[in-house]
Order: sequence, then C-alpha cells, then structure tokens
Amino acid sequence: MSSLTRRTLLLAGVAGVTAFSVTASARPGDPFTLGVASGDPAPDGVVLWTRLAVDPLADDGLGGMPARPLEVAWQVAEDERFTRIAQRGSTTARPEEAHSVHVELVGLEPGREYFYRFKALNHLSRTGRTRTAPAPDSLRVPLTMAFASCAQYEHGYFTAYRRLAEDEPDLVLHLGDYTYEYESGIHVAPTGNVRQVEGPTTTTLAGYRRRQAQYKTDPDLQEAHAVAPWTVIWDDHEIDNNWAGLLPDKPQPNFPARRAAAIRAYYENMPLRRSPRLYRRIGWGALATFHMLDTRQYRTDQACGDGLQLCPERLEPSRTMLGDAQEDWLFDGFRGSRARWDVLGQQVFFSQYDYIPGEVDKFLLDAWDGYVADRDRVVAGFADVRNPIVLTGDVHAAWGAEVKERWNDPSSRTLATELVTTSITAGGDGSEEYAETPLWLRENPHVKYFNNRRGYTLTRFTPDELRTDFRGLDHVTRPGSPVSTKASFVVEDGKPGLSRL
Repeated sequence: MSSLTRRTLLLAGVAGVTAFSVTASARPGDPFTLGVASGDPAPDGVVLWTRLAVDPLADDGLGGMPARPLEVAWQVAEDERFTRIAQRGSTTARPEEAHSVHVELVGLEPGREYFYRFKALNHLSRTGRTRTAPAPDSLRVPLTMAFASCAQYEHGYFTAYRRLAEDEPDLVLHLGDYTYEYESGIHVAPTGNVRQVEGPTTTTLAGYRRRQAQYKTDPDLQEAHAVAPWTVIWDDHEIDNNWAGLLPDKPQPNFPARRAAAIRAYYENMPLRRSPRLYRRIGWGALATFHMLDTRQYRTDQACGDGLQLCPERLEPSRTMLGDAQEDWLFDGFRGSRARWDVLGQQVFFSQYDYIPGEVDKFLLDAWDGYVADRDRVVAGFADVRNPIVLTGDVHAAWGAEVKERWNDPSSRTLATELVTTSITAGGDGSEEYAETPLWLRENPHVKYFNNRRGYTLTRFTPDELRTDFRGLDHVTRPGSPVSTKASFVVEDGKPGLSRL
C-alpha cells in the first residue's frame, strides 16, 4: 500500500519541478474547482480528466470560462513529489466541450502507481493518484476494487466517498446514478432532504453541465476521484428516471434531444475514452475482466407500463435488456476470456426477486425480472467463464445473492454470484433492515444477505478467492459518519456462491 495520504495528496500539488510550480489553491480565478480524475486503466496507460471552471454553478453551464480555447499542461510522475517525471505534455480545453480535458495516456509501465496534475491559467491542480492495469499475463497481483452507486446530492452528505478513498482501492467502479436529475424538493428522502441542488430539473445541456459541476465541487467526491482510477457506467438518473432506449419514463417533448444533451455532459465530466459506445471491457491482467454493460440505451421498453406487478409480458422471448449487438459482444467476450474472474459491471438487480410473500408473485419490471429471456441467455453464457460475478447498483441497499440455474428451484445449481452495493446517499440514513426483511428472504432463498445502510462495497480479488466487505455508514444526513463492515463474504475459485465470514 502506498504511503500516500490525503495530506500528501494535497501537499504534492505544490511540490516538484520549478517549471510547474505555481500555487495550488482555491484563490480567485482558480479553474480547478472540480478536481481531477483518472479512469479506464490499461496496461500501458489511463485517461486523465479535469474540467476548467472558475464559476462552476454559472447558469449557462460553462463554468465562468471565456469562450475561447485554453492550453492545459499535464504531468505524470512516478512519485507524489514529482521528482521522477514519467510523461508530460499539453492539450487544449475547448469551450464547445465545456473546457473539459481527456488525456488518453499510452507508454506507461504496466501494474504500477502514478501521480498526475494539471496546470492552466497560472494555477496548479491538486494531485491525483492513478494506476495502470497489470500486464495481460499477470495473475498473482491482488486487486482491491471498490464499487458504488446512487449518490442523491439532496439526500445526504457524500461521506461514503471519503471513506472509500481512505480504503485506498486500486480501482473504483461506479455503477450509475452518479447524479440525479430532479430540481430541489421533488425527490425527498424518508427523513427529509439535507442539501439543495441548483437549478431546475435537468433537461438541457447547460442544466446537465451545471448539475455535474455541482456534484464535482463536493470535497468528499473529489477525494474519491483523486485516489484511484474509476470505470463508470450510467444508469437512469444521469438522464431521466427509468428511461429505456429513446423512450422516457413519462411523456415529454423531444426526449431524444434531452438524452443527447445528458450523454454529452456525462462524457465531458467523466474520465472516459472517446468511443462511440459506453459498454466496454477493462482487463486486469489474467486475474479479472470487467465487462461494463449499458442496460439503458438498448433495452426494450419496460413491460406492462413498468412498476412492481405480476406481468406475463415480462416473459416474452423478444424482450431484451442489452440489445442484439451488446449481447453478441458480451458472449464473444465470455468465449474468449482467459481471466480467473469475469465480472459484469451493470446497473439493475439481476437475480429474480419476488417482492410479495405468498402465492402471488410481483416483480420489479425495470430490473432483469422484466427481461427474463435475456437474463436466461446471460446465465447460459456463464458456462463459458470460470468464475462469473455480477455487480449491481440501483436498489439503494446491499444484497448478496446466488444466481441459480433455475430461478424457481432453490435446490438447482448455483452458477454465479451477485453482489449489490447500497447507495452513497439515496434514501437517507436507512436502517439495518426492514420489518419485512425476514419474510422477503424466506420468499427468495437464493438471496443470502440484505442491509439497508448507505455506503459502498469493497472487494479483494486473488487467484483463489473474491472477498467482499459490505461497508456501511451510521448516517448521511450529517457529515462525518464513521464506516464499518456490516458483513463479509468469500467466493472461492471454482465454487460459485457466498460463504459468510
């Protein structure tokens, strides 16, 4: 583990070679108010990101920047004091991209830690830490990976992001709902909202840029971005609640244009490579392959008008969550995989889950329960990989489930394991469980764990096992909560299913 701490991260920004030494501070005119980030590591590189914004909440979404291109210099070093520079260069931040910067590095060494920073307008950014993926044949180097979802700014403070940063993972996966689209007071937590977002419900490019910027000003989120590379995927709220393809949740004028604006702002504000699609694979040596799925853009509309209900339409073979092209891409990846662990990074609950105890079955139609045939095809595809793992967000609670060969037969073979992370804040403080939890778990015996606190999930991959720690906070309606491990499980190599520690 690196000797880097949050203090040295901050101090590293003012050390180093003379040509790059300017004051790293929030003094007037500082364009680095949104922090720095890195993402999508490869064995020879990573994406570095920042976005210039002297006034991040400016109404036009352009961060108070001049309407002209600006030069941004960058450095990558082998040490946090920048005495051993690995690469340096400059790029252009353009007003038509909200002065965002995406530096796609190549030529770095595999499997090692690096530090990076930016300079613009005579200001120096904070320092970020990143890591390249191991060499493709590397198996024995462990991976510590944290994953998170569902950060509703109004519902609480982002303390979970700070606690995640303090765990110093090698990689962070964000599984969606990084931002929420509502104006203040529309989406209210059970115990009330404790913060406010600026502006109306996001429907325009300016609105989405502004909302992304407000989130990025949060210091706890900035800590999490600066500690490790992120691999991100969207869910619904980055655009609109429960959208499906080109269809909104509720009728509205010109939703395709709204979606296009949100997607553009999402790219501008995330450490992503330029690509015509969001679904992609991130390899971590021979240890793990992360198949990052887009379960929104290519899906069939939700069955029976969406919601929680008994719906025969959900069983129709033509219904798809992934779309034909993404499904073919996923199965090609399964067939060609040589990884010890194949991991789906995706958004909505994968396992069957009956919400009504007794003879009447009701399923959440926005989740994979509304797309049964497509889920069955994915489960059949697990036969081509050694250790399939499904990672999930969306449902604002932590779950551990075993993926069964036949959903309605609890005694059938376990083929994979699903790990569901709770929300960063969505839902407010939460609780250890609901009064109905014991009944729900009896109705769904393949579900082995549930907890309703806010937090994130920490995993550690080795060739022999995957260890999972469900990390939970006491509260999010006040800042500064401690974090604790609510439960720990192990999945052994070649033995799908959860063993509690």
